[in-house]
Amino acid sequence: MTDIMQEHKIIKYLQGAASSSEEKEIEDWIISSTQNTKKFNLLKARYIASTFDETSNAVQVDEAYNTFSNAMRTASDAKCRRLIILKYVAMVAIVFGTGYFFINGFFEKNPVPAIPDDAITLQLKDGNIEIISEDGTTKVVDSKGNLVGVQQGTQLVYKDNESSVEELAYNTLTVPYGKRFDVVLSDGTHVFLNAGTSLRYPVKFIKGKNRLVYLKGEAFFDVVKDADHPFVVNVDELNVRVLGTTFNISSYPEDMLINTTLVEGSVTVYENGDPYSSSTSSLLKPGYKAEWNKNDKNISIEETNVALHTAWVKGKIVFRHLPFKSIVKKLERHYNVVITNHNKILDDEFFTASFDIETIEQVFETFNKNYGIDYRITDDEIIIN
Repeated sequence: MTDIMQEHKIIKYLQGAASSSEEKEIEDWIISSTQNTKKFNLLKARYIASTFDETSNAVQVDEAYNTFSNAMRTASDAKCRRLIILKYVAMVAIVFGTGYFFINGFFEKNPVPAIPDDAITLQLKDGNIEIISEDGTTKVVDSKGNLVGVQQGTQLVYKDNESSVEELAYNTLTVPYGKRFDVVLSDGTHVFLNAGTSLRYPVKFIKGKNRLVYLKGEAFFDVVKDADHPFVVNVDELNVRVLGTTFNISSYPEDMLINTTLVEGSVTVYENGDPYSSSTSSLLKPGYKAEWNKNDKNISIEETNVALHTAWVKGKIVFRHLPFKSIVKKLERHYNVVITNHNKILDDEFFTASFDIETIEQVFETFNKNYGIDYRITDDEIIIN
């Protein structure tokens, strides 16, 4: 989706004129990254400005926004983009003043504090976002005030009440880098979410329909068997269809490959948008991995060591003959750090290692001792020389 198309759809969304599929597309885009959330908020500020009666102010915001957009597209790194964002937010406040927003009800008298980047969040059907504390408890209620789920510690469990529903109400659980969380869906399916992952799922499934959920990131599924209601996981351009089984899916937006690893049972993998049939899908057996390449749109299936793909569920990270550039991504997600590698020769070198309770400092001490990798750590950034 180009920037122009994206902005057009966001404006329709803000106007309440977007279709249900467009609403889902925008909501998925908003929660997929902190940067997208910030951009949405800025576009919303621009939209508010454009509807303000005092044209001169709206023009000022439009001009500033154009400058902002151009600067964002040409910014060299995350730090530059962050400074640009802060500058634009400050400009909006100066143009309108806080009084305008208070008068028009855009800010509450007791504004909701900003959501920390390292917070686990739950987005409800109405768009409200709740912060989930890993050592706390939370009750999830529907629009009528009925209790539908309870969170305690690192698990959120949805109730399987007997009442039927005719319309799906989705929640989205988002887990940041450096953390893991799990959720038990209303049908009893247990989903473990790895760091940097979001799962969009119905509060309750509809009888007679597939149990469809949407994943970005990595998750381990233990699906309750229900022959009448196949469980389907949508990951980007791919669907994974099961009846009752355990499997792992890794589908981070920045990765070129989507990996589905089967532990028990059977799954079929097929391209999103195609109607499901045995002739257009690939069957996976336990101990095998299906690899979808986003570039050539092909699926390859091969036998694999399942433990390598599921070790993260127990808090472990295991590398077996893995290129260093892939290891860097996994370490950034697991430890919530930024790794800058100035030694580009390392990128395509292969390494083998396993870590459990080690800190990021201990991990790099190991790399230094065993492979002679020179580095320095400053706060949450590791710089490899």
